[in-house]
Amino acid sequence: MPLTVGTDAPAFTTTDTNGNPVSLSDFAGKTVVLYFYPKDDTPGCTKQACSFRDAQSEYTSKGIVVLGVSADDEVAHQAFTSKYSLNFPLLADTNKSIITAYDVDGGGYAKRVTYIIDGDGKIIHVDTAVNTPTHASDVLAKLGL
Repeated sequence: MPLTVGTDAPAFTTTDTNGNPVSLSDFAGKTVVLYFYPKDDTPGCTKQACSFRDAQSEYTSKGIVVLGVSADDEVAHQAFTSKYSLNFPLLADTNKSIITAYDVDGGGYAKRVTYIIDGDGKIIHVDTAVNTPTHASDVLAKLGL
């Protein structure tokens, strides 16, 4: 069962699409949309990622950070990012430590769950009923934007 609203978001450090280190603490003071998805370059995951790609300027203009997380490695993330011109970081969680910490393990892959984390590191929204093609706009609506 996913973590609940009001919970402190578990800290993590991993690498992004380009092998750069990324920690949740890097985004202190900012709202973070941390979305977990099963697998790069599959139909639902592609629709979801492209919805965030297409809305990225709106997220950026509001100071909101979008991070996608799956158990795929950096090479898979690079291919996925390149193929669909993704304009936000994907985080590699090959050892599933982040997936486990956020309680979204689907048995070898991440369940499709999105957490919105406020600037103080608290979970302020959890979405377990993701509509992949409209997910980015759905998240903005949850934020009242």
